[in-house]
Amino acid sequence: MYAFRKPFSVATFQDLTFLEIDYKIWLILSQVLGYMLSKFVGIKVISEMKKKQRVPYIIGLIAFAEIALILFAVIPQPFNIVCLFLNGFPLGMIWGIVFSYLEGRRFTEILGIALSSSFIVSSGFVKSVGKFTMDQWEVSEFWMPAVTGALFFPFLLLFAYLLEQIPKPTKEEEKLKSKRVRLSHKERKKIFLRFAFGLTALILFYIALTAFRDFRDNFSRELWDALGYEESAGIYTASEIPIAFGVLVILGLLGFIKSNIKALYTYHYLIFLGTLSIGISTWFFSKGQLSPVWWMIISGFGLYISYVPFNCIFFDRMIATFKIKGNSGFLIYLADSFGYLGSMAVLLYKNFGQPSLSWLNFFIKAALLLSVFGSAVIVVSFFYFKYKFYKSQKLQSEILAFNE
Repeated sequence: MYAFRKPFSVATFQDLTFLEIDYKIWLILSQVLGYMLSKFVGIKVISEMKKKQRVPYIIGLIAFAEIALILFAVIPQPFNIVCLFLNGFPLGMIWGIVFSYLEGRRFTEILGIALSSSFIVSSGFVKSVGKFTMDQWEVSEFWMPAVTGALFFPFLLLFAYLLEQIPKPTKEEEKLKSKRVRLSHKERKKIFLRFAFGLTALILFYIALTAFRDFRDNFSRELWDALGYEESAGIYTASEIPIAFGVLVILGLLGFIKSNIKALYTYHYLIFLGTLSIGISTWFFSKGQLSPVWWMIISGFGLYISYVPFNCIFFDRMIATFKIKGNSGFLIYLADSFGYLGSMAVLLYKNFGQPSLSWLNFFIKAALLLSVFGSAVIVVSFFYFKYKFYKSQKLQSEILAFNE
C-alpha cells in the first residue's frame, strides 16, 4: 500500500507554487484530506465488512489509487492536485482490511507488529525506489509515483492471495482473545460511551502522534537535506531499519504475555518510554550532543514504539481485557480518523502560522511538545484503565457471589 501512497513525498516539486503556496503542501494536504475522510468512512465500512469482501476491496481500492497516480501525471497543474485526494481516499481503508485477518489470535501481537514494522521500513524503501527512478531512469517528479506503484502491483496481487489463505481463529483463540464480530452503529456507540473518557484521552494523544509521524514522513526529504544528507537516497531506508527491528522485537515479545490486562499495562509503560525517548533525544540533539542520524533513529524509535500499538495491538488487547463483543477495526479507525485530522491541522499551521520557521526547527519544537503532552496523557490513561478493570472485576465477583 505504501508504494501507492508515499513515493511522491520524496519529490520536492521545487519552485512550483499555487496561490503563492508551495506545491508540495497542496499535494500533501490533498492526499491527507482523502486519507482522513476515508478513515471516517472506514469506522462504518471496516467494522461492518464481511469476510468475503476483503480481497476484492483490497485489489479494487489500490487499483483505483494507481489510476489516480496516472491521472496525476497526465492532468496539467494545478488541476492534478485533486488526483492526490483521489489517491488517498481508497488507501485509507487498506490497513483495517488487512488487520482484520490478524486480530483476535494468540499471536496477534507478533503478526501485527511484523505488519506495522513493515510499514516503517516500507515508507523509507518506496521513497528510495522513487528517488532511484528519478535519478537513474530520469522519470519526472509527476510520473515517478505511478511508475513506483506499477512496480509493486504484482506483489500486491500475490500477497492479497496469501492473506486469504490465513486460517480462521480457533475456538481456543476466541476464548483467549474474545470472538471478533461485526458491529452495528448502536453497538459502536455503546462501546465508545462505556470507555468515553479513556478513549478521548488516547485519541487526543494519537492526534498529536499522527501529526508528528506524518510530518516526519512527508517531509523526510526536507529534514534529511537540512541535516546534510542531500545526496543520499539510501538514508531513508537505512535510518528506518534499526527502528523497525527494535519495535518488532520489543513489541513482538508482548505476544507471549497471556494476561490481557498485564499486556495492556505493559503497552502503557512502553508508550511512556517512547514519549520520553522523543523528548530526551531531541533535547540532546538541539544542544549538539547527539548526531543527526542517531537523533532521527532514537526519536523515530520513540515515535513508533508509541504509534504502532494504536494501529492494532493496543485495541486488540483492550477488547480482550474487557470481553468486548466487537472488532479492533472500529477503535482503530475511530482513532485514525481524528489522527489524520490533526495531521492536516499541523500542516496548515506550519504553512500559514509559522511560514518563516524552517522544517527542521518546526520538527524539533513539535518533538519536545509531543514528549511532554504524550507522557502526561499516557499516565492518565494508565490509571483510568486500571480503575475500569478493577470495577469490572468487582462487578464480576459480585455476580458470581449472587449466583452462588
